[in-house]
Amino acid sequence: MQQQKKQITAITPTREDDYPQWYLQVIKSADMAENSDVRGCMVIKPWGYSIWENIHFVLDDMFKETGHKNAYFPLFIPKSFFEKEAEHVDGFAKECAVVTHSKLEQDGKGGLKPASPLTEELIVRPTSETIIGASFAKWVQSYRDLPVLINQWANVVRWEMRTRLFLRTAEFLWQEGHTAHETELEAIEETEKMLEVYGEFAEQFLAVPVIKGRKTASERFPGAVDTYCIEAMMQDKKALQAGTSHFLGQKFAKASNIVYQSREGSLEYAWTTSWGVSTRLIGALIMAHSDDNGLVLPPRIAPAHIAIIPIYKNDEDKEKIMEYIQELQSALKSLRYFDRKIRIEIDARDISGGERSWNWIKKGVPIRLEIGKKELENRTFFMGRRDLEPKDKKSISFDDFVGSIYDILDSIQENIFQKALKFRDENIISIDENSEFYRFFTPKNSEKPEIHGGFVKAHWCGDPACEEKIKEELKVTIRCIPLNNIKEEGVCICCGKKSLERVIFAKSY
Repeated sequence: MQQQKKQITAITPTREDDYPQWYLQVIKSADMAENSDVRGCMVIKPWGYSIWENIHFVLDDMFKETGHKNAYFPLFIPKSFFEKEAEHVDGFAKECAVVTHSKLEQDGKGGLKPASPLTEELIVRPTSETIIGASFAKWVQSYRDLPVLINQWANVVRWEMRTRLFLRTAEFLWQEGHTAHETELEAIEETEKMLEVYGEFAEQFLAVPVIKGRKTASERFPGAVDTYCIEAMMQDKKALQAGTSHFLGQKFAKASNIVYQSREGSLEYAWTTSWGVSTRLIGALIMAHSDDNGLVLPPRIAPAHIAIIPIYKNDEDKEKIMEYIQELQSALKSLRYFDRKIRIEIDARDISGGERSWNWIKKGVPIRLEIGKKELENRTFFMGRRDLEPKDKKSISFDDFVGSIYDILDSIQENIFQKALKFRDENIISIDENSEFYRFFTPKNSEKPEIHGGFVKAHWCGDPACEEKIKEELKVTIRCIPLNNIKEEGVCICCGKKSLERVIFAKSY
């Protein structure tokens, strides 16, 4: 039998050949980011940063609609602040970068050495519960001062040993919400509300379907009473935690002395929450949608909606085609798509039209328009959609394109989401037998040890020992206890004891 010829793709290796390297090549070919000269850090290039700006723009508006206001707090946190909350210290101790001196001086050998030791060492912000708690303690005196609803857009430093662009770097960008409340119920409602915001954003803007759930005790944020999360499936069938919302109870309020006078006149500790997402969302976007030809971007988050590629043989044709493009720009100028202007990139570089077209395919622009002399004469465009195959292009008239631009963009957005949803749902199964569970997560190919079948819904008795055993033996964790779980009696996939509900098991990033 004749062997089928392998399809030529823009990205090598392909997802099937080497998924981790494919991921890095998608980033490189889309010119999104690169490794920095600082170990474990990255340079986010304009195309990648534009995606983050759009994430920032949309989420910031959603936060403000729920009553939150932006503020900014110090990058440096006194070490004594961390020592006030024991679980918090233990959770972040190995990831902390510590400032011990205030300046440098000549060492007499042509180099520099640290000078002026600090009276108290400073932690470079890994998260801000403690430093923001100190401010809340000053701001809150009475129940009338509550709730305090604050968000911060900032950078964070966590000294990761194994890094990967966007997914895990020593420094990354994020937002972190911090709130203080009068009652436990209000704080829990806030925690759940912000999880809903994250879920809505992930699905409606990133087109990434998510499972909303609670973390087990061993997977909670250090010091939290409860952690809620959104979990997404990537195309290698691993889980990626795309956002978290934490109910902190009164632990951090007690550590920071956030005390208020109650309605009855007694002094009470406030109830606090925190929640955050980061540039990891860009990694989720890449891995959930991109293909072997490069990045695939949902229109609602793409830096540009349309890339126009004029094709001409002489200056006279070029001038007329550029006038035609200006006419299109004028027709779209007043239109807005999800509160953003419809953004157009015009690529008239002195290289072949095919090369320019592939450049925008690899960058993930939702719509490509190629315009030559024929299109100019017929007042048409040759349109390609990034959610379809590169060769799947069609002619569309000027008026039809302008009149249906919203429908086209919505169709691309929905198609990308439905494709990701179908992939996820096809790769979630329920397993009840221990032996089948172990076979499912045991590598079948020694050359590709991470390849497995996806997410498993299985019973768990609630014993951390069973959770830890599976983690040690299979490198599989409980990603979450889904919020929409239906109570169902069964037996624990590990020990066989009674269980009342299924949880989501998966390998993860």
